[in-house]
Amino acid sequence: MTRQRKDPAARSDDRVAYIRKRLLKEYPRDRTALTYGDPFQLLVAVILSAQCTDARVNIVTPSLFARFSTPQQFASADIRELETLIHSTGFYHNKAKNIINCAKALLERHGGIVPQSMEELYQLPGVGRKTANVILGEAFGKNEGIVVDTHVIRLSQRLGLTTETDPVRIERDLMPLIPQKQWYHFSHALIFHGRSVCGARSPRCAECCVRTKCPSSAV
Repeated sequence: MTRQRKDPAARSDDRVAYIRKRLLKEYPRDRTALTYGDPFQLLVAVILSAQCTDARVNIVTPSLFARFSTPQQFASADIRELETLIHSTGFYHNKAKNIINCAKALLERHGGIVPQSMEELYQLPGVGRKTANVILGEAFGKNEGIVVDTHVIRLSQRLGLTTETDPVRIERDLMPLIPQKQWYHFSHALIFHGRSVCGARSPRCAECCVRTKCPSSAV
């Protein structure tokens, strides 16, 4: 358990700049760990990643995409077969339904092409703001928001960058603190740091590259 220290300047420009620069240097990779072949496959993979690790999704997608790979194929897929293929990612009933309905919506509204706007993506079945931000940042290089997953929620709170618990409000707090061109990269830096160092139960504060500026550091 980490100690939460009072920090009246928790979100000061210098402190935030230090955290941002150190994390981006520590984690130069600005791409998702999910494997995919095109924007649509990325969309499917991100839907599957809800409440599931990227590693598990990457185990499932090779056989999945060997069987179904296009919106047309997913739209006409037998839902029971799809559920079997994605079963190990969890919540497979809802995920299968969302993937099929999403594929149908893409065909009906966008000619089978993944749209490049937040508004259009957000209207697709199974797509929330987090998923849309991943698609825009990863597939199209657009920084329209910050990806807020469980790691980003935890770390942004521990680092004193927000006191909010709602993902939308957390994103709203983070956006003014980070240059827009770095929004997607910063999201991944927090995610990778959360996976490798700042775990939910046992954060390894002694190994943390931003421990000297973290109000929750146990060191």
